[in-house]
Amino acid sequence: MSVQKQSVSFTDTAYTFARELVEAGEYPNMSAAVSGELAKAKAERDRERSLLEAELERRLSLPLDQWEPVGDAADVTKGARSHLAAMAKKT
Repeated sequence: MSVQKQSVSFTDTAYTFARELVEAGEYPNMSAAVSGELAKAKAERDRERSLLEAELERRLSLPLDQWEPVGDAADVTKGARSHLAAMAKKT
């Protein structure tokens, strides 16, 4: 495993969280805390992506007569638009 050095900036909240993880003994230092939490976030995203792909494959394998009507297109994307808006507020 190679190590890439990079200078990063943190919000007060993110820095406090990383420091608390180190102080609690979950990680030996700030670098390990950031790397560890990024690895956890990636694993969670990969898990969610796999679940979504499996569900899409399951639904696409259904015969057309078993498909449920989608309804209004705005309703279909409402949750996604809300999620994206919430993510934009976090950055």
